[in-house]
Amino acid sequence: MAGSGHGAYSPPRYRYLDLLFALLGTAAFLADLVADLWVASSYLQAGHCLWGGLVLLLLGLSSLAVQFFSWAWFHTDPGEQDLPSDRCRDVLHLLQLGYLYRCLHVLRVGWRVCRQEAAPKERHYAVFLSHDISMLRLFETFLESAPQLTLAVAIVLHTNKLEPFQGLGICTASLCVAWALLDYHQCLRSFLLDKSELDQRSSALYFLWNFLLLCPRILVLALFATLFPRYVGLHFLGVWAAFLLWVWLQGTDFMECPRREWLYRATVAVILYFCWFNVAEGQTRHRSAIYYSFLLVDSVLLAGSWLWYDALLPERAYLLPMLPAALACFVLGLLLRLTYYGWFHPTLRARPSQDVVDGTEGEGGDQREELADDAVGFRAGAAPALVNRRMHQLCQNHFS
Repeated sequence: MAGSGHGAYSPPRYRYLDLLFALLGTAAFLADLVADLWVASSYLQAGHCLWGGLVLLLLGLSSLAVQFFSWAWFHTDPGEQDLPSDRCRDVLHLLQLGYLYRCLHVLRVGWRVCRQEAAPKERHYAVFLSHDISMLRLFETFLESAPQLTLAVAIVLHTNKLEPFQGLGICTASLCVAWALLDYHQCLRSFLLDKSELDQRSSALYFLWNFLLLCPRILVLALFATLFPRYVGLHFLGVWAAFLLWVWLQGTDFMECPRREWLYRATVAVILYFCWFNVAEGQTRHRSAIYYSFLLVDSVLLAGSWLWYDALLPERAYLLPMLPAALACFVLGLLLRLTYYGWFHPTLRARPSQDVVDGTEGEGGDQREELADDAVGFRAGAAPALVNRRMHQLCQNHFS
């Protein structure tokens, strides 16, 4: 979606393919919602009130967080004439419909852009909206889909039986995780100036190493939950608090309000509980090495606890091969990650964000000035493009 070349500014494109991805993303969100409600109702009807309640609790907490982010961004981002009033948007988010409204809104704007019935400003706005939706989808995935996937696998391992509604829930949750990771990566790459770097191999490799590292983590958490269901919450709170401290020490500056920044840090800590997420600019080699070392030790302790107390039972013997398979999956994921960063990860500068164009100075001002000098600029007197500051910042963190 990003333009390329030096000398003249090329506005970001919004193509029919982007519109199709937005439509599929909306459909996946609705399908996942229906599947979650079906899973919860099936558990409740079968008398498993705790399992059904946990599904609904995860669904409710993730929805509250996503709606809050969406509401906060609507109140701080540049407004458009065709948006409803602030009070109407407040009501939509209060009814937990704000994210769905964003999805439908970008479909409407994107349709006008693809049919060339929109002004150039709306092309920027369509890309702007799609970036926010990608970020909200990532939040929703790791606040709801990943924990529900862990819960579903734990229940299947505990009961030694896979019901149709459980299979549907596992499939939709896995689909949402895969889609969110790939869509987030593509949105980050849309800021790169050199379109030749936007190839399918690097995107597929990025998704594959993330997914291979995520699957063993979910498996060991599910195995631990089958044996120590009461201690899973304590384990989550302890690891989450450690990651929250780690994110705070890296000095994130994602939200406009410092108090709301803590919600972002808490959300990132949840993501880090499952997989790597870069929140700071600069070389990530040492940070990622510390993270994966911590995650490996934690996962080995969880798997070892399960192996020590439960795996030697005859009815659990079939689960033993899963542990070396999970370790092999983890090692393969690390090797693919090294391959990606060694040969496929671009190190190009990204398109300058709105604060670069306006000449905003502050922390990191020298780097922003360098970005503005080396990137495609705006003609003198022309209105600056609408660039998603949040996603642009994450792009700088990822590709610096």
